[in-house]
Amino acid sequence: MKVQHIIGADLSKRSIDLVYHLSKSHIKINNSTDGFNDLMRWLQKLNIDISEAMIVMEHTGLYSYRFEDFLHQQQIAFCKVSALEIKRSVGLVRGKTDRLDAARIAGYGHEKKARLIINQPLSNDLKRLQVLHSTYQRLVRHRAALINALKEYIYIGIAERDLIIQTQRQLIKNFDKQIKKLMSEIQMIINQQGALKQNFLLLQSIKGVGKILALTVIIKTHNFTRFISARKFACFCGTAPFDHSSGTSIRMKTRVSHLADKQMKTLLDLSAKSAIQYDKELREYYLNRTQNGKSKMSTINVVRNKILYRMFAVIKRQTPFTENYSQAA
Repeated sequence: MKVQHIIGADLSKRSIDLVYHLSKSHIKINNSTDGFNDLMRWLQKLNIDISEAMIVMEHTGLYSYRFEDFLHQQQIAFCKVSALEIKRSVGLVRGKTDRLDAARIAGYGHEKKARLIINQPLSNDLKRLQVLHSTYQRLVRHRAALINALKEYIYIGIAERDLIIQTQRQLIKNFDKQIKKLMSEIQMIINQQGALKQNFLLLQSIKGVGKILALTVIIKTHNFTRFISARKFACFCGTAPFDHSSGTSIRMKTRVSHLADKQMKTLLDLSAKSAIQYDKELREYYLNRTQNGKSKMSTINVVRNKILYRMFAVIKRQTPFTENYSQAA
């Protein structure tokens, strides 16, 4: 495909701002079927051949779900890029509006268009897993909030038989039941699809990688088709360290970006702490590095990245992880 027209899109829950890079034309549409039809009329008005166009957008989770479906149906190419990549490419900017963000994304797309990879349609199973997983995470957060509230009520002395306590306990029980149902359907979909099941089991052969992390990685990477390397995925997760130095006067420590998928970063943090406990190689690495004066947080981040590299390695080899295997990390 020869891309002639780059359009930047800034998405939110209810609206989408789009800017055509060549003419700087802008349109704001609803994030709905009516809005998508407005987009088609706008493209026609600009005389843009959709077979030569590409829409560039940031990863926004479920906000882009319907928009992506529409673009696939209309055979309009699009590419999703991490916010970190765009920010690092654009550099220091002044001002922030949805229109400006869309223009900056369009500028990034124009500059990098030779390297952009067109997003392919997801299978129905992966799309279903995405929504199930998002719902699961939401229920888990609500359940945690209820448990914390229950602890507070008990702490201030509300009796066990009080309606407030009984209501909280009943709600928690209902959440447990629904969470279990969601996980049952997730497991059923994975078991029915050979490629998903194989990768799901391979990831769990790595110490520190459990079912939730394995599932989340499969969804985030589109079963390892969305990112070409562990380094790219580490950038997306916010665990890839970057140098911060210039000339002779600025010599800051390498650090990770705050622009990240917070959910992945949290899961990898838990995974790293578990691996330090149960993986001999990573435990020795952690102890040696911290004893030599390196900070615990930076060392945990290195372990997070080692786990990421191990995940991509076992998927590429299609064999379970073996401890002390020289190419595993």
